[in-house]
Amino acid sequence: MKFHYYPETDSLYIDLSDKVSVDSREAAPGVVLDFDAEGHVVGIDIDHASQIVDLSRLEAEALPITTLSLSQKS
Repeated sequence: MKFHYYPETDSLYIDLSDKVSVDSREAAPGVVLDFDAEGHVVGIDIDHASQIVDLSRLEAEALPITTLSLSQKS
């Protein structure tokens, strides 16, 4: 799972899978779900993310994480 924040558009994209999106549906105003060919959710796009979620903090609880990678664009 990967989180991508785009400050120029204030959007947050959450990659849930490496599969390709073939369909998208708006689940709520400004929240779009991307689906693969089998109908599984592969991504979540949140417009105006800073107004909807707290982008200053990321917390994970009880996840079986084997690799953690943090990067920041310069």
